[in-house]
Amino acid sequence: MKSTPEALIGQGVEHIDTPAAVIDLDAMERNIARMAGFARQHGMRWRPHAKLHKSAEIALLLEAAGACGHCVQKLSEAEALAAGGVRDLFISNEVIAPHKLLRVARLAAELAAHGGRLSIAVDSLEGITGLAAAMAAMAAMGSDADIDVLVEIDVGQGRCGAAPGPEAAALALAVAAHPYLHFAGLHAYHGGAQHLRSVVERRAAIAQAAQAAADTRALIEAAGLSVPLITGAGTGTLVHEATSGVYGELQAGSFLVMDADYAANEQDAAQPAFEHALFIKTQVISARPSHAVCDAGHKSHAIDSGLPLVHGLPLRYANGGDEHGILYAASPDAQLPALGDTLWLVPGHCDPTVNLHDQLIGVRGGLAQGVVERIIHVDARRAVT
Repeated sequence: MKSTPEALIGQGVEHIDTPAAVIDLDAMERNIARMAGFARQHGMRWRPHAKLHKSAEIALLLEAAGACGHCVQKLSEAEALAAGGVRDLFISNEVIAPHKLLRVARLAAELAAHGGRLSIAVDSLEGITGLAAAMAAMAAMGSDADIDVLVEIDVGQGRCGAAPGPEAAALALAVAAHPYLHFAGLHAYHGGAQHLRSVVERRAAIAQAAQAAADTRALIEAAGLSVPLITGAGTGTLVHEATSGVYGELQAGSFLVMDADYAANEQDAAQPAFEHALFIKTQVISARPSHAVCDAGHKSHAIDSGLPLVHGLPLRYANGGDEHGILYAASPDAQLPALGDTLWLVPGHCDPTVNLHDQLIGVRGGLAQGVVERIIHVDARRAVT
């Protein structure tokens, strides 16, 4: 009979089956402390993105450390985290379908009934009018809840977002015209800047984003409407938003565990040095003179941002398909691992890697001699609607 994941609690890391997603709890907690300290130092609100961990348990842990709430990218993520007790959520994405907007309105009412708050991004008049209609329908059923609405502006990502300036200002005024919608500010996240490799490139990108956000704020305020907040920032650029004088809230999420792609960025001395805390435990299942093969293929880690790193060893991970990774020596004098050896991989992209797993195995005391302390359930796994 297969044991439950909870049966691992109290056992050493050697008992974790492979492949498995493992959290180094000590490293994660150091990352949280560094982020919380950075936000306090700069007088910034801190709303980490939960699309990384998708876990109500981790969300509440972050809030206990000082986070004001959480971002999510999908309505179903918000619903899953709310069910787990998270009360302040920002859907930092557009929702257009009428049936989904009714779910948004229902969730806003549920959170309000528990002293919570729901926020959402918009970038079109259609989105605003549809949201207003859904909130009015909820009011007709006896709800007195309203919803915070932030106008998303495109500050360089080239994805969602109204054009900064007059177009965005008009949307802000449209939000304020509806009785159940509360204009709460601007959403100005530059995702494309997060993995610009040099500090100089990242600084320049965020300087342009901050200027676009500031100019848009000025237009809105000139029209007589207050702009309470400009929110954005990611793990790659947060120091620049924090020191811009424009942003008031940081949305960084990947800092919690980091990944191989973030490790490729030039480190900014002004930014906290976050550690890798998410690993895929894997075992060598075949060994040849030229290479070794492990049992962690693409079904256990995402490859959209590149292949994983082999943690702590001079080995190169190569594409072996769905169920296998091929390991080569990364230098002439490096030794290949032996049959049965355990290896730890740092995923290329942490967010979609977590979404491949039902739980994260939390280990205390390091990867070599650690003990399983908790099983963290990925509550919003497959929450993509």
